[in-house]
Amino acid sequence: MGANMARCLRERGYTVAAVYDRDAKVAQALADELSAKACETLAPVTASADIIFTVVTDDNAQRAVFATTGDSLLVGASGKTFVNCATITPSVHVEIEALAERAGASALEACMASSIPQARNGTLYLMCGGKKPVFDRLRPVLTELSDQGKLLRYIGPAGTAAQVKALVNMVMNINTAGLSEGLGLGAALGLDLKMLIEVFSQTGAASRIVATDGEDMVNRDHTCFFSAAHAAKDSGIALALGSECGLSLPLAAATKAQYDRLVSLGLGGLDKSGIAELTFPGRGTPQA
Repeated sequence: MGANMARCLRERGYTVAAVYDRDAKVAQALADELSAKACETLAPVTASADIIFTVVTDDNAQRAVFATTGDSLLVGASGKTFVNCATITPSVHVEIEALAERAGASALEACMASSIPQARNGTLYLMCGGKKPVFDRLRPVLTELSDQGKLLRYIGPAGTAAQVKALVNMVMNINTAGLSEGLGLGAALGLDLKMLIEVFSQTGAASRIVATDGEDMVNRDHTCFFSAAHAAKDSGIALALGSECGLSLPLAAATKAQYDRLVSLGLGGLDKSGIAELTFPGRGTPQA
């Protein structure tokens, strides 16, 4: 996601000054492509740019790049602005905003309800949380990433965009699990699955998941755009929010249990559509 966002912005006239990845070879390859500097540590990234985008995997990774000691994006951060795009616990976004401000910098969460192709094409659905003046100042660059602003939303203070993103992914994951069970049962009944997908798409069973994942489930094509491991993680974020509110979310809990099972089987790197490997008769291990 981060690499494709960088490619998109460079094509639209922005200078991508520096890149960093835990895998130095990945960073160097992207830097060569974009005529940027490949940084081996975090502090030079901040030194090289005015706006720094972060796209990481989870809470621990987000905290690590904003560490208060040692190598960190916060070193020399005064006057800089951080745009944090990871799907993480909302309270961590609040925490990072406070750390950035303590260092004389600004931070904005820009949660992405889209996938890899949209990052490349500049058509990300971006939900932003943080100080409104920071959002307004960043609007031009965010507009380039969100279909000229058509898919750009300011949600509210830090943490609120992450709350919305957690709910988006919770519902998406539940829909994916439901579709996998419907198609799996259809397969067990010997129904024509192409016909079944068409019927789903034309009735109350319709959702975007039917269009994006239905054929992949049938064909066992689980090329990863949004991993099962991330689906498990994000379902957990929503469940934790529900617990904080005193709510029971049984469908979200059952969905997380299914994705946790995929991860335990070593299949967490599959796309979220890989949940079909648990529901179709005769499956259990995806085809190569």
